[in-house]
Amino acid sequence: MMAQILGILGWTVFGISLIIGLLLNTVGLFGNWVILGAIVLAWAATGLQHFSLIGILIMFLLACLGEVIEAATAAYGARRFGGSRGASLSAFFGGLFGAILGTPLMPIIGTLIGACLGSFAAAALYEYAQAEKSAGAASWTGLGAALGRVAGLVGKFAVGLLMLATAAATF
Repeated sequence: MMAQILGILGWTVFGISLIIGLLLNTVGLFGNWVILGAIVLAWAATGLQHFSLIGILIMFLLACLGEVIEAATAAYGARRFGGSRGASLSAFFGGLFGAILGTPLMPIIGTLIGACLGSFAAAALYEYAQAEKSAGAASWTGLGAALGRVAGLVGKFAVGLLMLATAAATF
């Protein structure tokens, strides 16, 4: 009886961890790593019966890919909309800073808005101040950075879903 209760409790915590991981991805946080951690813990807790080492390695690589996608897209968006390398780097750090500032104001939504506004503002300010572009051209670069940030969050979430599909296939 106690083993059944612990099993139900363990799988419930596992499922909640997966949901939390996906939610963290929507705000640009480390959700794929939470998903991977939950799967590794479940793998170990079940005596290596569920999931597989190859599946876990694939999910590790997917989690790395999700981070690369998220980091690269804001910078790519800034570059695609005429920004310099400095604007790309500024967009990346501005997005992180904006997410941190937005989270206490309104968790999840504030984080998303903060990340996008931070990418926009940092890229636009860099282009305006350092590249001496007009306000309109700098804002255009900022828009590209913000759109890139959104694309990165979508990409990271999609990678999380791929991780869950891999986990289901190797269960």
